[in-house]
Amino acid sequence: MSSPQFRATYLRVFRFNMPNRARATLIAFASGTALLAGCASYKAQPLATGPSLTTQDALARVQIDPAKMPLPDLAAHRFDLSNGFDIEDVAMLAVANNPDLKLARDDLGIVQAQAFSAGLLPDPQVGISSDYPAAIGLSRAFSYGLSMDVMAIVTRSANTKSANAAVRKTDLGLLWQEWQIVAQAKQLYVRARFQDEVLPLLAQQTALARMRYERTAHAASERNVTSDSVTAALTAYEDARKQYTDMQHAHEQTHHDLNALLGLAPDTALALTGDTAVTPMPDGTLDAAVAMLAQRRPDLVALQAGYEAQEQKYRAAILNQFPGLSVGFTRQRDTSEIYTSGFAINLTLPVFNRNRGNIAIEQATRQRLADEYQTRLNAAYADIAHLRADSAIAGHQLDQDDAALPALERAAGQARDAYAARNIVLGQYVDAQTAALARHIDAANAREALAEQRIGLQALLGSAIPDPEQTPPARGATAESALSNNIVAR
Repeated sequence: MSSPQFRATYLRVFRFNMPNRARATLIAFASGTALLAGCASYKAQPLATGPSLTTQDALARVQIDPAKMPLPDLAAHRFDLSNGFDIEDVAMLAVANNPDLKLARDDLGIVQAQAFSAGLLPDPQVGISSDYPAAIGLSRAFSYGLSMDVMAIVTRSANTKSANAAVRKTDLGLLWQEWQIVAQAKQLYVRARFQDEVLPLLAQQTALARMRYERTAHAASERNVTSDSVTAALTAYEDARKQYTDMQHAHEQTHHDLNALLGLAPDTALALTGDTAVTPMPDGTLDAAVAMLAQRRPDLVALQAGYEAQEQKYRAAILNQFPGLSVGFTRQRDTSEIYTSGFAINLTLPVFNRNRGNIAIEQATRQRLADEYQTRLNAAYADIAHLRADSAIAGHQLDQDDAALPALERAAGQARDAYAARNIVLGQYVDAQTAALARHIDAANAREALAEQRIGLQALLGSAIPDPEQTPPARGATAESALSNNIVAR
C-alpha cells in the first residue's frame, strides 16, 4: 500500500475510536506534517579553503561553447588553443572565467529569486482560540477563523511587473558587464602584444646607448674627448635603460591584469598569437549605430527596464494609499454550546498616514532614475564623439610614422655600412640607429593606441540586444551554465 493510502486508512480507523480532543490533535499533527513535507531543508555550504584560479595545466583542458557568448563575433569563433590564444580566444575565456562576472551572475540569480517571491500569492491566516469555563456544567468554547490579506492580492500585479523589470535590468546589466570585460580583455591582449614587440627594440636602443657610453668613457680616459661628452653619453644611456625598465614593469603589470581578468593563477603564461590590428568601422556604420544607441547599448536598455520597474513600484504605492483590507470567515461556539458562523473584516482607516511617505519616496526615486538615464545617454554620445576624434588623430599619427620609417631605415642601413667601413664615427652610427628604433617604437605606440581606441569604440556602440520577449531567467541560466561547464577538470 502506498504511503498516502496508508495515511488515509489510518485516519479512518481512528476517527471513530478517539476522543474529540485527541482526534483534533492528530488531525493537526497530520496537517502540519503534510505542510512541512513541502518545505525547503537546510544544507550547510562551507567556504573554500584555497584558491580556485585556473592553473597552467587546467588551462589546456578548457572548453568553451561559442553559442553561449554574448557577442556575434565571439559566437562565430571556434575556441581552439592548439595554436595559442588569439584576441577572440582571450575574450571568450574572459566571458567564461572572469571572477567579477561570476558575482554578477550570482546577483542575477538573487533578483530572479526575488521576482519569484513577488509572484507568490499570500498565505491565508488561520486563527484558533479555545476557552475552558471554570463553572461546572458549561462546555468548552472555541473560535476558528480563516482570513486573507486582500491588498496583497490587489498589489500583486504591480509588484510582479516591477520584479520582472528588475530581472531584465539586472540581466541587461550583466550583458553590458560582459561586453566591458570583452573590451578589457582585448585591450590587454593588444597591450601585451605591443609590449612584446617593443621590448626587443628598447633592448637594442639600450645596448646602443651603453656601447656609446662605454666607448666614450674609454676615450675620455685616454684624453681623446672631453668630460661633457661622457656626461651626455651617460645621460642618454640612463634614459634608455629607464625606458627599458619601465616597459618591463608595464609588461609585468599587463600580465598580472590579464591573468586576473581571466581568472588564471598568477604563474600562468598565455601564448598570445594572431594579428593585433582591429578593423575600423566605416563612418556610415558608426552613424547608424549612434542613431540606434538607446536600443543597442545594454546599459541604456537596462536603465529603461529599471525605470519601468520603478514605475510599477510607484503604482503599487498609489494602490497602497487605499484602505488596507483583509477578509475572513469565522466559526464559533460559546460555553452554552451555541454555534455561530460569520465573517470578519479588518480595515485600515486612511486618516493620518495614507501611504503619503512611500508615494513621495517612489516618485522622487522615479525622477532620479529618469535623470540617471538621461545623464548616461548624454555621456554615451559624448564618449563616442571623443573616441572617434581621438582615433582620427591616432590614425593620422600612425600614417606619419609609417611614412617616415623607410627613410630612417635607409639612413640606419647606410650608417651601418659606413661605420663598418670606418667612414663615420660611433656617435653618427648610434644616432642613425636610435632614430630608426625610436620611430619604430612610436609607430608601435600609435598602433597600440589606435587598436585600443577602436576596441573601446566598438564596446561603446554596442551590438545586438536580446529579444525583449525572451524570458530573462533563460539567459541567466545560460550564463551560469557557461561558467560552470566551460572550465572542466579544474
